[in-house]
Amino acid sequence: MAQDTPPVKRGRKRAVGEDEVVAAAMRLLGTRGADAVSIRGIAAELGLAPNAVYTYFPDRAAVVRAVVEYLLGETDLAALTTSDTPWRDRIHVLAADLRHRLLAHPGAVNLLLSGPMDGPHALAIGEALLMVLADAGLDPTQAARASYLLIVQVLGAIALEAAELPSPLPPPPIAERVATRREQLRAVPADRYPRTAEAADTIARFVSDEQYAWGIDRVLDGIAGRAKG
Repeated sequence: MAQDTPPVKRGRKRAVGEDEVVAAAMRLLGTRGADAVSIRGIAAELGLAPNAVYTYFPDRAAVVRAVVEYLLGETDLAALTTSDTPWRDRIHVLAADLRHRLLAHPGAVNLLLSGPMDGPHALAIGEALLMVLADAGLDPTQAARASYLLIVQVLGAIALEAAELPSPLPPPPIAERVATRREQLRAVPADRYPRTAEAADTIARFVSDEQYAWGIDRVLDGIAGRAKG
């Protein structure tokens, strides 16, 4: 009499959550760049079928929004809400923090600019910024317009800087990047572009901390001029 064949034990299906999906997307962003952040790429990173990812996110756009929220959620809003610090200093701290965090993941800038920033963390940053501008003496309409102007300045400057970086690698030291830009500018024909040649050293430092802060200061100067006396 043949022995009964024991039943095959099937492995338990591995469950993942939204946090694991976002963590996998961040790993892909850091190792392979923004283009690798896809439903199939995330599923492969987790060792799952794509359907497992679709359980939590209906499409890539939803994943991207979650990654953006994750990045913005790392921002420390305490600097913005400290009312005993001058309002300009608070904005500089926020701007420097965003630049530092986003340039650590150059591909993240493309993701950030690929869709609306309307999640809870993005809204929290916007709310805190409006509060700072109210402290500066702006009425609600002026504060809203100034907030948008600052966001454009900050993200635009970061995006231009990130475009020169070898994503997904971390950025080289600023001094090295300035030196590289200076060498490139030396190849610009001075007879055809005399003003560019004259300003080459300044242009080479467009990726410096000083230039970034200078641009924000010029925006803040304009905002201060609109504030109530």
